[in-house]
Amino acid sequence: MKILVVDDEASIRETLQMGLELQGYEVCVAASGRQGLQVYVSEQPELVILDRMMPDGDGLELCRQIRSRSAVPILMLTALGEVDERVIGLDAGADDYLTKPFKVKELLARIRALSRRHQPAPVQMVQFADLELDLAACQVTRSGQPVPVTAREFQLLAFLMQNPRQMFNKEQLLDRVWGEQEAVNLNVVEVHISSLRTKLGDQEKSLIRTVRGLGYCLG
Repeated sequence: MKILVVDDEASIRETLQMGLELQGYEVCVAASGRQGLQVYVSEQPELVILDRMMPDGDGLELCRQIRSRSAVPILMLTALGEVDERVIGLDAGADDYLTKPFKVKELLARIRALSRRHQPAPVQMVQFADLELDLAACQVTRSGQPVPVTAREFQLLAFLMQNPRQMFNKEQLLDRVWGEQEAVNLNVVEVHISSLRTKLGDQEKSLIRTVRGLGYCLG
């Protein structure tokens, strides 16, 4: 994860950068609100740690500017511990608030919590042309009609649909779908491709294409 730290105090920037990098985070820093916005736009961090008070203006304004552009998690730091100040920060778009002085251990815990809350939902549906795959229910439909497939055929089709218009030879498909632990003949790939084409009504091989001498490609 890439984290942007915006704080006018060099000692705090350096401490946070060192502590976060030791935990495996990629860190970019800024010393003012104006610089913070520039770095945010250029670096596109996945989380922002933002000081409430800065010399060139209120950190709340930078918070609002970032929030107007993105839903990136924002953790605000402040020497102001009053409830009203925390409420103002949260209303400006911050996701969490930490009062100075603080322990780096607590900061790391809050970062982990924010990361969990902002994890993107896993993709459940994959679509290509009139073909749809429900990854959760392991169901295939084409033009709205269900297509009965075996578990291995589903895995093979799912891999091709998640990598459309990319060429894969038999060895690559065997490795990606069957895995190295299974000792199977290369011909099993051809058999499953043929079965999928029949079930999908793709006798003309326009959906799952064969490129002679190279392999198979969806689309």
